[in-house]
Amino acid sequence: MGSETPLPASRARLAAVLRATKEVVSIDAAAQTLDLDRTAAAKLLSRWRKQGWLRRIGHGLYVPVPLDLSGSEQVVGDPWVLVPTLFGQCYIGGWTAAHHWELTEQLFNETVVFTTRRISAKRATAQGVVFLLHHAAKKRLFGLKPVWRGTTRVNISDPARTLIDMLAMPDTGGGIDHVADCLAAYQKTPTYDGGLLIRNAEQFGNGAIFKRLGFLAETRLQSPELAAACRERLTQGYTRLDPALSCRHLVTAWRLWVPERWKQRTT
Repeated sequence: MGSETPLPASRARLAAVLRATKEVVSIDAAAQTLDLDRTAAAKLLSRWRKQGWLRRIGHGLYVPVPLDLSGSEQVVGDPWVLVPTLFGQCYIGGWTAAHHWELTEQLFNETVVFTTRRISAKRATAQGVVFLLHHAAKKRLFGLKPVWRGTTRVNISDPARTLIDMLAMPDTGGGIDHVADCLAAYQKTPTYDGGLLIRNAEQFGNGAIFKRLGFLAETRLQSPELAAACRERLTQGYTRLDPALSCRHLVTAWRLWVPERWKQRTT
């Protein structure tokens, strides 16, 4: 029998591991399933990789290779199934969550992930998918919803929480113009809750959110009630509407520097 085909006993062991580990196979899971030590499990997974049954996606992490995709670089049809294993305690957010909740039709190539792990690089690639990583403190793991992708449970920020993240860090929402569009789309949904935005912003604990949200509530949403709630919570100091943009016009009422093209909205 050629080296490309596992022996029946080996195939049975592989099947047992795949049943136990769902979409992503780790050394620890294989060791536990087959009652092996980590060294033996690591060697076995490496052998299966060389035989073409698994593909390595990270340190000690593998995914099964479907027969019809054995010659392809892309193995996992849904990259979300990789997120919990690759990034631990985390959730999908930013523009990825905004698209999931139909707050935007704009498609982005990268998947935004917030993780409690310390990250050394803000970009990670696995299975040809680029993940944009942002560190999140454990106290900010709120406003999340579990979704099932196959047999994998993945956390994603709910619509209101998604907007709070994007208001705190406009780059995670594709820039303030796109964030404003998503906020306006949320206002039109049956589940819109301005009070929830305020509560989430308070729990997040970043004063810049109230300045940006209040300004947009007044100039874009035409929502005096939401703007008033933000004004009551304004903190000292000044911030920019979008840190990535040149913001030379000061809106003193919101302690906010905005780009010149936004100036007309304040007059």
